[in-house]
Amino acid sequence: MAAIVRGKNIEVTPALKDYVLKHEKKVTKYFDNEVTLQALLSVEKERQIAEITLKVDGVVLRGVEANEDMYAAIDLVFDKMVRQIHKFKTKLARRMKGGAFKDELVVGKTEPEEVFEIARVKKFAARPMDVEEAILQMNLVGHDFFVFLNSETDTINVVYKRKHGKYGIIEPEY
Repeated sequence: MAAIVRGKNIEVTPALKDYVLKHEKKVTKYFDNEVTLQALLSVEKERQIAEITLKVDGVVLRGVEANEDMYAAIDLVFDKMVRQIHKFKTKLARRMKGGAFKDELVVGKTEPEEVFEIARVKKFAARPMDVEEAILQMNLVGHDFFVFLNSETDTINVVYKRKHGKYGIIEPEY
């Protein structure tokens, strides 16, 4: 188990770090394989925000919760992660090698499996371009994201517009 606790606009005290690490057992008990937990604790105006990211065999689970109290936000985000694990347990178990879930912990209330209907399939020619050109193309078509072939890395990437007006890029990790 690898755990990283970071702070943004807040100093992570030993008490906060211990509180996060105490709660990690809530989510790691569902997996047999190695789990990487990253916690980002941040403060924006009056909001205390706890963000948890779990990585297990290439699958990423993420939860974000905000509250007036950081400890309450941590409780809420770990509860949210447990619900996510329960909700997607069957889907993840199929995708993970060797059934990374511990069977005795996932029995219980099962939700009906969602059916995802694809309404449209769109194909496009991914021509090589740099990130700046991709952002320009995205803005020209008026979309919030744009898929392109990165000419520098020769991989498919996605640029997207973030809530605060800046841009993000998604790159594959091999």
